[in-house]
Amino acid sequence: MDPVRRVAGRALPLARANVDTDQIIPSHWLKRLERTGYAAGLFEAWRRDPSFVLNDPRYRGASVLLAGPNFGCGSSREHAVWALRDAGFRAVIAPSFADIFRSNALANGFVPVELDARLVEDLIEAVRMDPSTEIVVDVDRRTVAAGTIAGSFALDDYARTRLLEGLDDIALTLRHDAAIAAYEAKRPEWLPRVR
Repeated sequence: MDPVRRVAGRALPLARANVDTDQIIPSHWLKRLERTGYAAGLFEAWRRDPSFVLNDPRYRGASVLLAGPNFGCGSSREHAVWALRDAGFRAVIAPSFADIFRSNALANGFVPVELDARLVEDLIEAVRMDPSTEIVVDVDRRTVAAGTIAGSFALDDYARTRLLEGLDDIALTLRHDAAIAAYEAKRPEWLPRVR
């Protein structure tokens, strides 16, 4: 995956609590094997309503999603993160996340930013008043800024390093390639080998 140091761009003020993964990407989209092609299914049911915020041209091209608490609850599906990324989002800011969504986001180079509810409300209000408002998420410094609104977010060192260096699970394993090869070379011939 690509390293993520900073996400800067306009935002989409979704401002809904308890957005579950089935609302993010409905289950009938889970038949696809690729990690791309999911943008059309993002919030599919809600997008049928012409007044849904994602249909508002003022927010077209947003790279930051502003959401309510408990974002990404429901069943575990990486497809939810893939759909958000495929639609151009690189970060989501919310007061809280479902643990499995947060884990899937970090594993796929997508930044889940947990901020105080009041700060999230301030960002949503700022973006609603001026859709051209730029929000900057600095992964290295663990900060968010938009004009006079600023705050910091918790991100453990391990997750931060993974994002900054673009390390998915395979890349982390390959960091130990020499040790794995040395171990395999010492195994008795009759045992199975990894090739």
